Amino acid sequence: MDFIDIKKIKELVNRKNFLLRFMFLLSGVTLLALVYNVFFLPNDLVTGGTSGLAIIIHKLTGLNPQLFLYLTSIILIVISFIFLGKEETTNTILGSILYPLMVSATVPLANFLRIYLVFDSFLVLVLITGLLYGVANGIIYKVGFTTGGSDILMKIVNKYAQIPEGKSVLYINSIIIILGGFTFGLNKMIYSIIILVLNSVIIDRILIGISSSKLFFIYTKETKAVRDFIINDFKSGVTMLDTKGGYREESGYLLMCVVPTNDYYYFKETVLAIDPTAFFVINDCYEVRGGVSRANLPFNS
Repeated sequence: MDFIDIKKIKELVNRKNFLLRFMFLLSGVTLLALVYNVFFLPNDLVTGGTSGLAIIIHKLTGLNPQLFLYLTSIILIVISFIFLGKEETTNTILGSILYPLMVSATVPLANFLRIYLVFDSFLVLVLITGLLYGVANGIIYKVGFTTGGSDILMKIVNKYAQIPEGKSVLYINSIIIILGGFTFGLNKMIYSIIILVLNSVIIDRILIGISSSKLFFIYTKETKAVRDFIINDFKSGVTMLDTKGGYREESGYLLMCVVPTNDYYYFKETVLAIDPTAFFVINDCYEVRGGVSRANLPFNS
């Protein structure tokens, strides 16, 4: 396989198990919307993103948070099409539309639940919020989707300002959290940071993995095609190790590549789409230094 149509491969990956993945997305977005209506909005907890911005704008102007989410979702989808293109927008458009819809749809249930979800300690409320927030986000990320919002802004900043994705989302959300601190006070800002830490721990250690990166060892008959995908499309480094099978004593190459956890699904499914018979072993990475990795590239997208 000397030539591989990456665009076609991406389309196949996005369509794979779509109905099942959509059901998980719907479940995750519904839980996320409930957490927003039950915990975040009534308690002025701002953890970044357009949802956090909606709470701040509501406090300052009285604008309905649901209306703000609808408006920003539409605007950001349009901006994404313009600056990122159709391909990059595909995985965010469903979540971007579903999230504000579910925020509106879950208001009656949220009002009912708030009657019974009363805690003596605000810290207990914060811990439960962080746990549920992490579970909801973990479900969404695990099936390869996002809810748009700051994720779209992050990709634009990453593409045009050449700032890595992790730093981009950190900068954007930090600004929103600081604005929340000025609006609602230092205590609420600290509680919001606690929620974010819990959210990160739940996503990384329970739903997606226990590390920020995965180490792939890949043995494939389509060595060149997989290597070209990693270098040219995935924009990461890869190491080719000379190997000899113990059973058939066949010589070949073992590809080694470090992959960020949030790209796990896309990377794995793309390799399998290139070579359905590929054999690979995946390990957690606790620390990665040096080399050419996707996270170290200032222009990765």
